[in-house]
Amino acid sequence: MPPGTFVKPSGKRTSHQHVVDELGQAVVGGEFAVGDILPGDTELAARFRVSRTVLREAMKTLAAKGLVFPRARIGTRVMPRSHWNLFDSDVLSWHFNAGVDRDFLQHLSEVRLALEPYAAGLAARRASDADISQMMRLAVAMGDAGHSAQTLVHADLEFHLHLLEASLNPFMRTVGSLIEAALIGVFKLTSPPPEEAEIDRVAMAHIRIVEEIQRRDEDGARSAMENVIRVGQDRLMLNLAEGKASLPIGS
Repeated sequence: MPPGTFVKPSGKRTSHQHVVDELGQAVVGGEFAVGDILPGDTELAARFRVSRTVLREAMKTLAAKGLVFPRARIGTRVMPRSHWNLFDSDVLSWHFNAGVDRDFLQHLSEVRLALEPYAAGLAARRASDADISQMMRLAVAMGDAGHSAQTLVHADLEFHLHLLEASLNPFMRTVGSLIEAALIGVFKLTSPPPEEAEIDRVAMAHIRIVEEIQRRDEDGARSAMENVIRVGQDRLMLNLAEGKASLPIGS
């Protein structure tokens, strides 16, 4: 898995990263509402104990993510949510930290359904034998009975990211942050250790995807991927309804 995938690297954040994370979380979490003008450079620089240069670079990063828009002599305004880049891993992570609702999870699942089954079909057409062998190894590894909730979602993510790469469509790989946020977000909601039967079910469902790709059956691969996403979403909603998982505070 590429460095930095699945979880942000541990260790001390740079001043730039710190300001981006704190301000981004404050915007998404509602401390600064849509339309608000952020405090001035002097106040924010003092709040985060950084130079104005670091602060301005952080604002450029947040503007690139669609959260804010600076205007001369007016200040930096919080943009409407429709401008926010929800494909950005930071923005999605801030949403989960702030609290998401069932509609948010449903919308996330719908986007995955729009993209990942098609990527599976492309992989059935284009994936190399080496890619298929690697995907099968990853799918089989998901059946390890020793998985914790975290290691299972890690293995799940690694499989899905490799499949996106195997589609040989460079745009597909760019949606990896969305898949990452979806799976990590579900992990945060359902952190109890998975039962052995659930581990087996997840592994077999992913093995079926690879088998369809290996047969070069595009329709079969799309159907198998769609099934994985739908079943996962249904189980999450059922767990939420039965109280086996809970939405973060703020949802």
